Amino acid sequence: MATFDWHAERSNLSGITLLDRAPESEGIDLKAVRSYRQKQLRQKMLSYGIDAVILSDPVNIRYATGTRNMQVFSQRNAPSRYLLMTQHKSILFEFTGCLHLADGYETIDEVRLAKTASFVAAGPDIAAREKQWARDMANTITEFVGENAIVGLERLNAGVAIALQNFGLRIVDAQQPVEMARAIKSSEEMKCINASLRATEIAVSKLREAITPGMTENELWAVLHKSIIEQNGDYCETRLLSAGQRTNPWFQETASNVIHENELVALDTDVVGCHGYYSDFSRTFHVGPNKPTNQQRELYKTAYEQVHYNMAIIKPGLSFREYADKAWDIPAKFYENRYYLSAHGCGMTGEYPYLYHHGDFPDAGYDGIIEPGMTLCVESYIGEENGKEGVKLEQQILVTQTGIELLSQFPFEEQLLV
Repeated sequence: MATFDWHAERSNLSGITLLDRAPESEGIDLKAVRSYRQKQLRQKMLSYGIDAVILSDPVNIRYATGTRNMQVFSQRNAPSRYLLMTQHKSILFEFTGCLHLADGYETIDEVRLAKTASFVAAGPDIAAREKQWARDMANTITEFVGENAIVGLERLNAGVAIALQNFGLRIVDAQQPVEMARAIKSSEEMKCINASLRATEIAVSKLREAITPGMTENELWAVLHKSIIEQNGDYCETRLLSAGQRTNPWFQETASNVIHENELVALDTDVVGCHGYYSDFSRTFHVGPNKPTNQQRELYKTAYEQVHYNMAIIKPGLSFREYADKAWDIPAKFYENRYYLSAHGCGMTGEYPYLYHHGDFPDAGYDGIIEPGMTLCVESYIGEENGKEGVKLEQQILVTQTGIELLSQFPFEEQLLV
């Protein structure tokens, strides 16, 4: 990998200014957002006895610093861009040619050129590259926190992780401090989440209006994606929109399937939107022109009942186990095709905690406490095994000191609720 920055001499770049002054940033103190998140992460590092973290997940780098760069590319090319953070130092190792992108971020103390330790970048010299990468990183960490440091590591290729340990570092997983930090949102973060949701709701409204028999799922999905990008959202993390028989079972990705009259169209937004915050709600629509069938209405009303019942029992102080025990009982005919979670955390993507159905808790569940400041998505998928269609509904909420606040405001379908 080349080690030069062809933008190094430019002085007229103002990316952070453009982001902070964009329309969706109105009324939000983004500096306070960044400061809170970095403080949260450092507090969790301290509480878990971790001296330094090396973050390679671009979502977590953005959480810790506010910087973004080629997120999808970075997710599959680690380590090509990474962050070293201690209690007193934050060093962003940025991709070649991109060092200017961190200009103006008070969360970054220093920007260095990343050395990509991957086979694609190093070829047959990968082992030597990994060893040198680890040696340089170990020396830097030792300089800042001393010898025998405990280092939280995210996903890196195995050679790098092994080499870091061989250079005297005590390696642990970074997931726990990062996820626990992200779980509790500040009031300024909530402004970002709401801005992202409002933009996504505009996009879903355009999608709903565009539904026409004869168009493909791909054509319809493109309406949402276009609107998200126009409003400075980042990307759609999944392709979960399907119509007719492809709504059952769930998790069939958007395809060239043609949408027909009187079918159901179901989608899960999964939008990494404005400011990098997740907008995650699900809706199901009826194509028309006829009225929905009794079976379609039954599916929809059942999903609606599940979501709202479970929303009603969520409160601060409730344990994950208590939630599972109290949650809505899925009727037997819909149980096999149930959604894999009852609810989940939501911030800059889907995150901690996962709240499981009662029947899944013994094998998959874990305990914890629902806390004020958590944002959760309450899920439902209702469709019989081998059934003709299914319904996906989901609401995004904030846990408050006294209960919950509804965040997602896109309306439900009255004609499917009668």
